[in-house]
Amino acid sequence: MKKVIYPLLSLSLLPLFSIAQETKLTADDLFVKARKVAFDSKDYPQAIQLSKQALLQAPDYTDISIFLGRLYTWSDKIDSARTIFTELDKKNTSDEDFFLAYASLEYWNDQTDKAIAITDKGLSIHPQSQDLLLLKGKLSYGNDHYEVAEKAINSLLAINPKNTEARALAKNIEEYTAKNAIGLTYNFVYFDKQFDHNWHIVGLSYKRATPIGSVIFRTNYANKFAENGVQFEMEAYPRLSKIFYLYVGAGYSNNVGIFAKYRTGVSLYANLPNSFEGEIGYRQLYFSDNIWMYTASVGKYYQNFWFNLRTYLTPGEKNISQSYTGTVRYYTKGANDYFGFSAGTGLSPEENRNNLLDNASYKLKTFKVGAEYNFSVKQSNLFSISGTYYNQEFRPKERGNQLDIILVYIRKF
Repeated sequence: MKKVIYPLLSLSLLPLFSIAQETKLTADDLFVKARKVAFDSKDYPQAIQLSKQALLQAPDYTDISIFLGRLYTWSDKIDSARTIFTELDKKNTSDEDFFLAYASLEYWNDQTDKAIAITDKGLSIHPQSQDLLLLKGKLSYGNDHYEVAEKAINSLLAINPKNTEARALAKNIEEYTAKNAIGLTYNFVYFDKQFDHNWHIVGLSYKRATPIGSVIFRTNYANKFAENGVQFEMEAYPRLSKIFYLYVGAGYSNNVGIFAKYRTGVSLYANLPNSFEGEIGYRQLYFSDNIWMYTASVGKYYQNFWFNLRTYLTPGEKNISQSYTGTVRYYTKGANDYFGFSAGTGLSPEENRNNLLDNASYKLKTFKVGAEYNFSVKQSNLFSISGTYYNQEFRPKERGNQLDIILVYIRKF
C-alpha cells in the first residue's frame, strides 16, 4: 500500500514544488522569462502572469510595468493598458520607452490628438529619440499636419540618414508641404551620327499643391532638326488615400515631329508595407498614329537607398517591344538630396520628347546608362544635374551614340 501512496503523494506535490521553484526566481528572471514567452511563443497571457508576478516582487520596476502595458495593448485589453500607463504617468515616468508605448497605444486606437500630446511630452525630454520622431512624423502625417511631419522626419534623417521607414515617409510628405513650386529645365542632346543638329529643350513649369494632390502645368520649347516647336502639358497626382494615388497626364503640340501631337498617361501608385511601392499604368502618344505603352514598376526603400525597376511594353503587329530600366538612389540628407544611377534597355515614354519620333524607332534596340545628382539649398531651392548615355540603333543594324544632359532648378514657396 505504501508503494502506491508515496508515488501519488509525490505527484500531488509537484505543483507545489513548481510554485516554490518559481518563487525563487528574481524579478529580473521573471522579466526575462516573460519577454521570451511573449516574443518567441506569442503567449501573451502567460507573459502577463509572469510580469504581474515580477511586479509583486518589485512594484517600482518601471521597465516591467511598461512591458505589461505593451502586453495588454497587444492582447487588445485597451482599458488595462491605459490603467498601467496612466499610473506610470502619475509617477512622472520619464523613460523613452514609456512615451513610445503609451503614444502607440493611443495611435493604434485612433486617439491621434492624445498620442501627439504624449509624443510631444516625450520629445521634450528625449529630443534625439528616433522612435519618437518617427512616431511624431506618422501621427502628424495621418492628421494632415504635413509641415510638422516634415520637420520631425527631417530631424530624424539628420540623426540617422539610414532610417528606411523615415526615408519612405519623407517622399510622401513632400507632396503636401510646398504649396507652390516653379521649375526651369534645360536639356541638351548630342548625336554623333543619327542627326546633324544637336537638340535643345527648355521647360518651364508651375506646380500647385491642392488638398487632393499636386497639379503641374508645363510649357516645353524645343529646337530639333534646326526647327522650333512648343508643347503644353498638364499633370496631376490626385490622392485616393494615404496608400493609393494617381498620376494623370496630358500634352498637346501643334509642331508634330518636334513633339507628339497628343500624349496621355495614367498610373495607379501604391505605398506598400515594408517601404515598398508599386505602379501600374499606360502611356499614349499620337504622331501620325497612336502608340500605346503599358508600364509597371516596383520600388523599395532600404536605409539610404531607393531601388526601382520599371518596364514599358508596347504591343505591335508582330511582337511586343520592351523597355527595362533599373535605378538606384543613395540619399545623403532629405527627400531631395541624393545621387542616382540607372541602366537599361529600350526607350521610355518619358524620353519620347527627346528620342522617339515614331513607332518603328521605338522597336529598335537601345542601351542606356545614366547618373544624377540632386541637392537642396535651405529646402526651398532644388537643383539637379543628370547625364544619360545612349547607344541606339536608329536604323536596322546601324547604331549611333547619344548624350543627354539635363539641368533643373526648382524654387518652392
